[in-house]
Amino acid sequence: MQRKLALLLTLTALVLALAACGGNKNDTASESPAGSPAEETASQEIVINATTWAFDKTEYDMPKDTPVKLTLNNTKGAHGIEIVGQGIEIRGNKSKVVTLPAGTYEIHCSIMCGSGHKQMISKLVVS
Repeated sequence: MQRKLALLLTLTALVLALAACGGNKNDTASESPAGSPAEETASQEIVINATTWAFDKTEYDMPKDTPVKLTLNNTKGAHGIEIVGQGIEIRGNKSKVVTLPAGTYEIHCSIMCGSGHKQMISKLVVS
């Protein structure tokens, strides 16, 4: 009897743990799927290619106060980008339409990707 109860409790805990690991719908809600109205209003697209511990450019430029589609392309490894202090994060091979005021912002990898993770830093110059 105790074995059956222990098995039942273990299975219940497993089901709850798997349900908790389900996708976070809020994480992708602000990302623009292809063909969405937000994507259509973007004036240009900036593609950020991420590879093993590096972005393809040390600096990216975009116009101020203008919607721009930022696209993260993981060419090697699993990476994400965060624009520091702006609450903007893109994970995986996804896009997001963003509008920023003039300034210089730091972009860094937001997914721990290995020993060179801390070196994955670039600039976004908005003018």
